Amino acid sequence: MATKAVGIDIGGTGIKGAIVDVDSGELLTDRLKKSTPEGGEPDAIVAVVKQIIDELGDEADDLHVGVCFPAAIMDGKTLSAANVSKKWIGFEAEKLFEKTLGKPIHFVNDADAAGYAEARYGAAKGVSGLVIMTTLGTGIGTALLNDGVLIVNAELGHLEIEGKDYETKASFAAKERDDLSWKHWAKRLQKYYSRLEALLYPRLIIVGGGVSKQYQEFLPLLDLRAEIVPAKLRNNAGILGAAALASESKPAF
Repeated sequence: MATKAVGIDIGGTGIKGAIVDVDSGELLTDRLKKSTPEGGEPDAIVAVVKQIIDELGDEADDLHVGVCFPAAIMDGKTLSAANVSKKWIGFEAEKLFEKTLGKPIHFVNDADAAGYAEARYGAAKGVSGLVIMTTLGTGIGTALLNDGVLIVNAELGHLEIEGKDYETKASFAAKERDDLSWKHWAKRLQKYYSRLEALLYPRLIIVGGGVSKQYQEFLPLLDLRAEIVPAKLRNNAGILGAAALASESKPAF
C-alpha cells in the first residue's frame, strides 16, 4: 500500500486538494483550493482538478489520486448530481478524469470519503459496530461504516419524514433559509436522527460539515440512544478519505 497519495475534494462551491501521508492522516502540502466553475460541468471541473494536481508539483506525478464527488457512484459512473451540472447524471466520470490526468484514479462519493477518513483517523477510529457519518450543509450527506468497513452510496439524507425529503428541512441550508434558532433547528435534527436510530441502531453518529465547528450550540440539545459527536477532521476529511482509499486501490501506473 502506498504511503502517500493525492486527495481531491470536489464540492458545489470549491475544489480542494493536497498530498497526504496516508499512514498518519496528515497533509504534506498546503491545501490548495479553487472555486468550482460556474455551472459545474464535467470538462470544466476536471480541468480545475488537473490544475490543482499540476500545482502540487512533480511529486504528485507518481502518486495515487483519489477524487471525491457529490454524487452516488457506481463503476466509475456518477448516478446523481448535487450542486453541480445535471450533465453528471449517468456520466462516465472516472473515465474522463483518467483520460485528462493520464493515470488511474479512485473515484468515491464525498460523504463516503469523509466517513472513511473519520474511521481511519478521526472520531470513529477504533469504534466497532455501526457508525453513521452525517454531513450537514447544503443537504445531508451520509456514510455507513461497519467495523471500519465502508458501505458505499448510502443516501440517508433523503429519508422521508412527514411527507418530506427531510434534508430539505434539517440541513444547515434549511436552518439558514428558514432563519431558525439553534433550538428550533435542533428539533428538526431530533426527528431526523431519531429516524436513523429507529432504522439502523448505530453505535456512534458523527456530525460533519462546516456547522460542526459550532456543535456545542446544537448537539447537547439532542436526546439520542447512540453517542453523537462532532467530526474531528472538518474541512480536510474529504481529501484525507479520498487519498486513503486511493492508496489502497489500483497502482498509479
